[in-house]
Amino acid sequence: MGFQPVMANQRRPRFTRRVKFESNAMAINMQGKKYSSVPETIKHILQVGEFINKIAMLLISRIYEHDKSKLEEPELRYFDAHSQRLAGLTYGSDEYKQSLKELEPALKHHYAVNRHHPEHFENGIRGMTLIDIVEMFCDWYASTKRHEDGNIMRSIEMCQKRFDYSDDLKAIFENTYNEIFAEGPNVQAKP
Repeated sequence: MGFQPVMANQRRPRFTRRVKFESNAMAINMQGKKYSSVPETIKHILQVGEFINKIAMLLISRIYEHDKSKLEEPELRYFDAHSQRLAGLTYGSDEYKQSLKELEPALKHHYAVNRHHPEHFENGIRGMTLIDIVEMFCDWYASTKRHEDGNIMRSIEMCQKRFDYSDDLKAIFENTYNEIFAEGPNVQAKP
């Protein structure tokens, strides 16, 4: 039941959930006429579904494009040379920062062609879209899985300082992790 994902150029999905309402469900509106809000509500639900579907399709397209630039020059040789060492380093440590300096030529290109990095934009994170932000968050979380001592909550905290985003956005990242990825009651972010 519900919505089936469609491409932007396909026809609108049909509303498949049966809506039951009694004949007395109609009310008298302010002009004294019988009125049911059901058709307008269904129209609204369908429109919201279309918008969510469009965002979902854009996110799905990011799956296939994410970090492809690392698979070819000028980035490939740098990531081949440094990725294993980076995995053993603590995010934000002096050694980690030194490795980033050694990766600078590759990172400069990487940031230029990948919009899920705040460095891609002249005004940083404020230049990003929701699609960019979701991909960035997923990238951060996946990156913590590559490090022996990776910790998404610590990354969110450190990235707030690095990219100067609000406490509200920080809370959204923490809430997202807790709702979608956290395993068990003791993994929650501290308020």
